[in-house]
Amino acid sequence: MIKPLKLHQHDQVAIVSLSAETLGEAFAAHQRELGTKRLEAMGLVPRFMPNALRGQAYLKAHPEARAADLKTAMTDPDIKGIICAIGGDDTYRIVPYLLDDPEFIEAVKNHPKIFTGFSDTTIDHLMFYQLGMTTFYGPNFLNDLAELDTQLLPYTAASFHHFFENPATTEITSSPTWYEERTDFSADQLGVPRKAHPEQHGYLTLRGHGRVTGTLLGGCLDSLHDLLYPVRYSDEPQVAEKYHLFPQSWSDRILFIETSEEKIDPATYRQFLRHLDDHGVLQQVRAILVGKPQNETYFTEYQQVLLDVTASYQTPILYNLNFGHAYPRTILPYGLQATVDFDQRQLTINEPFFA
Repeated sequence: MIKPLKLHQHDQVAIVSLSAETLGEAFAAHQRELGTKRLEAMGLVPRFMPNALRGQAYLKAHPEARAADLKTAMTDPDIKGIICAIGGDDTYRIVPYLLDDPEFIEAVKNHPKIFTGFSDTTIDHLMFYQLGMTTFYGPNFLNDLAELDTQLLPYTAASFHHFFENPATTEITSSPTWYEERTDFSADQLGVPRKAHPEQHGYLTLRGHGRVTGTLLGGCLDSLHDLLYPVRYSDEPQVAEKYHLFPQSWSDRILFIETSEEKIDPATYRQFLRHLDDHGVLQQVRAILVGKPQNETYFTEYQQVLLDVTASYQTPILYNLNFGHAYPRTILPYGLQATVDFDQRQLTINEPFFA
């Protein structure tokens, strides 16, 4: 994999709206201000790309504008990192504008940059993965940097700080606290803490012993499934097939998956996993990492579904990790080698994140 460089003080970072167009709306102004101040406090210089704040109506109708922002961020030599505003559900619409653009592809291959986000950003990660660049399933602007509490959630803050560091190996530990999603994001909630809970479980080994090593690949289960089946958009599987967004080989991979804020019920969870199995994913992977469900919804039910669907393969499974839609959030690097110790319930990234 082609690795970007770590961040340094005074680096410029681009903010891009690649899917949902929330960032530019008036109701998000207090979050924009807060996230900007947080980045500046870290010593970074945030730059909102030209179309990132144009709002829902415009960006929904103009995926080419969203794509242009990502290209601008990738080709501007002064920008060292790219932070997604939020997730959404139609990132796939920007892909043709980028993968048919030789200048964009050349920039990715020759000038890699930090790229972070989660949820529907899965599609962008898979696009970069196809081009051979390591990206990071991790914090975004609105969900994390614009956290309405008086400070970033400590575990998420420590995760984001990793973008400034480059140790030889990284252990991804369990957060001692988890938080419920907010139901009110208005300016009235500035300074109001999230509802917090002590972590009662830590990582859970559902199946497996000893150590398993492989390269990390995955994302939001809902988004992976949408690439294969026309759940939201009838043309998404066609775009995915044309541009080879869904990886064909999962051999020697450690699959990481998590579920969105829609909190799909156990029957749908089972269906989505079986559809992955129909495409050879579960048969090939060495192990599965599963993110904590948001608000611990279906926490126990999902475990049984996972065991049932993988029973014929006896896939090792580590459950309840802090990535994806549940709070707080860690960072998982695409395409880097990791080792899961199922006896000690540990996850270690075996190589540096950055060049």
